[in-house]
Amino acid sequence: MAMQDFGQMAQRMRGMRGGLRALALAAAVTLAGLPAAAQNLFAPRLYVNDQVITEYEVIQRALFLKVLRAPGDPMEEALKALTEDRLRMAEAKRLGLTVTEEQVTQGMEEFAARANLTAEQLVAELQKVGIAPQTYRDFVVAGLLWREAIRARYAGQVSVSESDIDKAMQTMTRPRALKVLASELVIAAPPGQEDSAMALANRLYASIDTEAEFAAAARAHSAAPTAGNGGRLDWLPLSNLPPTIAGQLLGLGEGQVSKPVAVPNAVVLFLLRDVAEDETAEPIGVSVEYARYYIPDNPAAVAEVVANTDKCMDLYGLAKGQPAETLVIESKPMSEIPQDIGLELAKLDPGEIATTRTAAGQRMVLMLCSRNVEADTPPTRDQIREQVQNQKIDGLAQGYMAELKANALIREP
Repeated sequence: MAMQDFGQMAQRMRGMRGGLRALALAAAVTLAGLPAAAQNLFAPRLYVNDQVITEYEVIQRALFLKVLRAPGDPMEEALKALTEDRLRMAEAKRLGLTVTEEQVTQGMEEFAARANLTAEQLVAELQKVGIAPQTYRDFVVAGLLWREAIRARYAGQVSVSESDIDKAMQTMTRPRALKVLASELVIAAPPGQEDSAMALANRLYASIDTEAEFAAAARAHSAAPTAGNGGRLDWLPLSNLPPTIAGQLLGLGEGQVSKPVAVPNAVVLFLLRDVAEDETAEPIGVSVEYARYYIPDNPAAVAEVVANTDKCMDLYGLAKGQPAETLVIESKPMSEIPQDIGLELAKLDPGEIATTRTAAGQRMVLMLCSRNVEADTPPTRDQIREQVQNQKIDGLAQGYMAELKANALIREP
């Protein structure tokens, strides 16, 4: 997997220890609810060139993603992840790359440490919810080999100048004292349509020159509630936004459009309308407590939530008797929240909700419980250098994977 993807999954490990036991019943229900065809566990589910992905592997990865509380439909995301893993492994083999047993053990220990566990403890916990040790090991090995493949291909091609570091440091400190006025254009990218959504976003990025053109494109193509208003958002403190999106906006001049930003199930373009000092801002870090409540995708279900909730605790009453994963309330720094969710939370005040349709055909209700500020320790230049380098490598890695997919023969049985 890309280093950014591996990092995002590792971030979800924090606080996961108790969640593993809570999800044991949900895991069993997931297995029991599979259609009969899927219960032939070692039947081929997908061919990637000359390699097979079995039903068993898809189920195992789906359970693993469920434990990590990764966004999206677990079965669909599992198949996508395993497809990419097959391509990563094949590319590593083509390049003659291997990893040692010591490297695998270290990788497993590092990932488990995010949940304050040893690798042995994490494997034991995963087994309690039906996840085999080999599933965890395969996940780590694919990530390690892909990292080596990226290094082999791009060695010496990624440089970070002092100017890059200066700009990044400014981006990380200035947002605390700024607010932005922006417009958004959210292109839906359901599973299987990511490439066409990105292609449309790139065409719009290349063709839009004015705010009026952006507004017209938002009305025609945006899936966000702001589409009817040309994508226009109200003033937002930049510190409320996910850091990657904040950095994108700060790099724009007034009236400029951002490059496409890929988030789960969507691709987003932004137009910067204005930037102003936030007189009330202090140098802070922002964390939020928020709720994700999954309900049927119909207006009556949404109306029931709106009518019966003023705060996050009210959701417990609505979710009573439903599976544990139906309602998730958690606290995280903004830097650890998926970009699509973080963008929606940035628009909310405590007690307010937003809704979005999931890949599984449900409606996800997001409610902001609270937003908290903390003293921020300025990063060192060496830390910034590493972050900028990783960002550049992640961008190259995404292009690398797109190239491998384009050249692969991927088919169903």
